[in-house]
Amino acid sequence: MTGLHERHLAVSPEWLALYYRHPLELTHGEGRHVWDADGNRYLDFFGGILTTMTAHALPEVTKAVAEQAGRIIHSSTLYLNRPMVEMAERIATLSGIPDARVFFTTSGTEANDTALLLATAYRRSNQILAMRNSYHGRSFSTVSITGNQAWSPTSLSPLQTLYVHGGVRSRGPYAELSDERFIQACVADLEDLLGHTRRPAALIAEPVQGVGGFTSPPDGLFAAFREVLDRHGVLWISDEVQTGWGRTGDHFWGWQAHAEHGPPDILTFAKGIGNGMSVGGVVARAEVMNCLDANSISTFGGSPITMAASLANLAYLLEHDLQGNARRVGGLLIERLRGVTAASPAVREVRGRGLMIGIELVKPGTDEADPKAAAAVLEAARAGGLLIGKGGGHSTSVLRIAPPLTLTVAEAEEGAAILADALHAAG
Repeated sequence: MTGLHERHLAVSPEWLALYYRHPLELTHGEGRHVWDADGNRYLDFFGGILTTMTAHALPEVTKAVAEQAGRIIHSSTLYLNRPMVEMAERIATLSGIPDARVFFTTSGTEANDTALLLATAYRRSNQILAMRNSYHGRSFSTVSITGNQAWSPTSLSPLQTLYVHGGVRSRGPYAELSDERFIQACVADLEDLLGHTRRPAALIAEPVQGVGGFTSPPDGLFAAFREVLDRHGVLWISDEVQTGWGRTGDHFWGWQAHAEHGPPDILTFAKGIGNGMSVGGVVARAEVMNCLDANSISTFGGSPITMAASLANLAYLLEHDLQGNARRVGGLLIERLRGVTAASPAVREVRGRGLMIGIELVKPGTDEADPKAAAAVLEAARAGGLLIGKGGGHSTSVLRIAPPLTLTVAEAEEGAAILADALHAAG
């Protein structure tokens, strides 16, 4: 055990998870690579949990941060803030939400917490619909709408939460149905649920479930849900903390795979837009955003330095068509991973879209999740020079792969080869 690890254990909560038997201290990064304190170099396929979205040490972002830091670092929302207004203008346009208003936070948890505040105040109801296997943050309110048992440490809640089918396509009671019948069954379940409840405020859903193991419904499910929700006056919150900014390749936002009835009422974002800086936020149409009848501010949300980083990052992402790169290189990577895992009895499924890919591991010959195998592959991948993540439903048996969106074809091929060796070594 390293001295830093011992010091960490002495002052940190026991529930603060660390990857690896011998945890890593990352000291610097460049592009799609990072280095540890011992000088080892790794290809980064997890980006600090999908947060280093563009690249490590991206010159445009580091320059913007340094220049802004030389002017003013902090002011709070009590003062006019030019970078925040400029970023809000860009996000309002990109969101697709008409007459949009934007509120900045410091994390996805806080963004979702704010969305819940808005929805419950607007609808005057503390009842929330959420998806099974979901994850929305670590605050008291967001834990209470998290449908993933491994990340929900208490049943106490300020909200009444009811869980809906549909977030996981290949498991559960509707798994064997065709996509069309799967959607029909989930819609029927939602209709039945609403027939037994009182005025829910909103449905919150991740278009692709992140911590849940990169699972997603067939395209069009949330459009079908929207018809039902609109009829009952229930808002739709799209949690885009992991799916936003083009990561899925096919779309800029995850909700656009379900766009038949237009954008969500509320959209939340975070993680990648700051490329490592602490940025989150909420977008909602003015009627919903302005429903609060009390004062509020944000001390750190939308700070000049994080907005400068975000503006530079967003400009780079759009100018270099990183959504298109996610589609092209991500498509190649998922096919390579399917190829190298095809003969493995421990791999149940390789799924995903764009640069958001999950490999679900099971005990060979069964459909039973195998978190020990996932942990072993994580270790073996590290030994081979590759960093990945893990997640999944009630057990962390899914390898999570989400590199920076500038990933090259050569790096995708290299990562797939290391993963193939890691799966073999762990098996």
